[in-house]
Amino acid sequence: MPQHLIRKLEQFTRLCHEDRCALVETANQRPRLYGAHQDIIREGDTPEHVNLILDGWACRYKTLENGRRQIISFFMPGDLCDPHIFVLREMDHSIGAITPVRFAEISRAAMMRLTDRHPRVTRALWWETLVTAAIQREWTVNLGQRTALERLAHLLCELFIRLRAVGLTDGDSCLLPVTQVDLGDATGLSNVHVNRVLQELRAAGQIALKGKRLTIPDLEALQDVALFNPNYLHLDREGRHLDANQTVEHTPG
Repeated sequence: MPQHLIRKLEQFTRLCHEDRCALVETANQRPRLYGAHQDIIREGDTPEHVNLILDGWACRYKTLENGRRQIISFFMPGDLCDPHIFVLREMDHSIGAITPVRFAEISRAAMMRLTDRHPRVTRALWWETLVTAAIQREWTVNLGQRTALERLAHLLCELFIRLRAVGLTDGDSCLLPVTQVDLGDATGLSNVHVNRVLQELRAAGQIALKGKRLTIPDLEALQDVALFNPNYLHLDREGRHLDANQTVEHTPG
């Protein structure tokens, strides 16, 4: 069930019953399961499907010839890995599973049917694509301008808020199944530097990490540390005028 995708899209516009049913039908056609650290698709492959993450975490990454890796984005339940990827002849990046991942392979034909027949879903997917681009811009700022402490705190704020938006937080905590190596590859920091910054955040009471569970006792305080402004995630229902069940009020003439 793509409930996380539906919840995410409804941050932008309230979908009708038929919209939700179409999303469920589309996501249930070709479920796949990959183990942790397996590549879902590699740079140079020909993309034929849009992948919808149902369970687990994955990442988009690039690898240099000498083996160094840069994580460009994290995917969590509800995320579509490039909704329009099938227009490309070959992948210019790779997508790999961080944990065991269950995802749906959505064919070009199924994606076209969905967007042709359900205009509100199409508009919500436009919004989702724009938010993805906004996240990439923020990651560029993170790498270019923020200190190591700000970078890591900013990433933790973003991941927590994205998880909360799709119902995957429990109060002030959430699962964070990424390693310190993953965090370093996403923030341009060495494993040793990531460890040092995490210890600094722990010592200041900004975060708690136990196993794979992250707790942020005071999210606003961590946002201050990170110079974090959540506006780029666009979670304030900007598309409420597109609601499926919107009531139009008529002014008496």
